[in-house]
Amino acid sequence: MADEHHEEHDDHGNTVSAWFLTVSWIVAWTVAAVAIMIGGNLVTWTVIGLVASVALAVVAGVMKKAGLGRKEPRPVPPTREEWEAGRKATTAGGQ
Repeated sequence: MADEHHEEHDDHGNTVSAWFLTVSWIVAWTVAAVAIMIGGNLVTWTVIGLVASVALAVVAGVMKKAGLGRKEPRPVPPTREEWEAGRKATTAGGQ
């Protein structure tokens, strides 16, 4: 059943712009954290991390607008009633 659900909703933002933003934020905050740990000023490096995060989010937004983002709208999960009806149909069809 888990495989069936995964096949229906395989698009979870796995795009170039989303991966860029994720990886770049990890790098930016890791650099800020290491700088703080080796003796850098907490406030200074926190501000640097925040500014870098905003700048990288802007770059990811530009990438998305340039066509490196989601091509179709995000899939909408079924309502409880739709899910229950689909489950009853699957269960009835399998007996």
